[in-house]
Amino acid sequence: MAATRFDILGIGNAIVDVVARAEESFLSRHAMHKGTMALIDAVTAERLYAAMPPGQESSGGSAANTCAVAAGLGARVAYLGKVAEDQLGAVFGHDIRASGVHFPSAPLRGGAPTARCLILVTPDGQRTMNTFLGACVSLGEADVDAALVADAAVTYLEGYLFDPPAAQAAFRAAAAAAHEAGRQVALSLSDPFCVNRHRADFRALVGGHIDILFANEAEVTALYEANDFEAAAELARAEVALAVLTRSEAGSLILRGGETLVVDAERAEVVDTTGAGDAYAAGFLAGLTAGRDLAACGRIASIAAAAVIGQYGARPRADLRALVVGV
Repeated sequence: MAATRFDILGIGNAIVDVVARAEESFLSRHAMHKGTMALIDAVTAERLYAAMPPGQESSGGSAANTCAVAAGLGARVAYLGKVAEDQLGAVFGHDIRASGVHFPSAPLRGGAPTARCLILVTPDGQRTMNTFLGACVSLGEADVDAALVADAAVTYLEGYLFDPPAAQAAFRAAAAAAHEAGRQVALSLSDPFCVNRHRADFRALVGGHIDILFANEAEVTALYEANDFEAAAELARAEVALAVLTRSEAGSLILRGGETLVVDAERAEVVDTTGAGDAYAAGFLAGLTAGRDLAACGRIASIAAAAVIGQYGARPRADLRALVVGV
């Protein structure tokens, strides 16, 4: 197989995370339920964004988080996701490029504004999220650069993006381009509710186009409508070349052919679990594309996930390369 320019190409929802501290009274004035996530429309998003206290803005979204963490581990990474030609679109582009990720996607012009997740953190540490999906759901087959896909060892697809029909076509196009070039395709199932909405289409995608499957216990049992994790894991083993299944504090299970590897979770003080699965996938793929064995991939993945769990936010502030020295 020819050498590639990139180890990982992520494709997903390009979302700007806007995090600000707010009093309980702010939530009450805007009819928010503390600790929940609500989908909001463009008008509400613009009104709430204007009303929020000063905060921190950064590129977000599940696959974007994976790409940024993988770059932090030394992988060569690219990302495709749709933003608008607006202020937050510029924030997303600058931030993800600053993390070491190649981001060539052309912005959407004349359509919905850039997606954003407006996060209010109250004094008790609760995070209340308001998400506007905006431009990111407009990503379609035309946004998939087949040459870029062919130049990445693994194309990593984010399950959250699977809702719109255009994105499903983009996934199939990316998988076809990757396999034509002799590359691998990975999928994160992302969310059991998303799996339940599109189970038949997800099953067709996994069975026909996916080499590496990432899922947690709830997601994989939802995919196969299995009564227990063990049964779902065996069904995944039969369908994909490599299944990487996480179980929170119980660690993870890696299945490849007849091989089964159990990986212990890394010890961590749980501060915020947001992005733990994204970081796990980043660590695993960074190890895999560097030629590491499965045990090392699982250990690197667990260390990356623990680094995220032990802090607020989905992007580790620790030096990840230093953390995995000697693995």
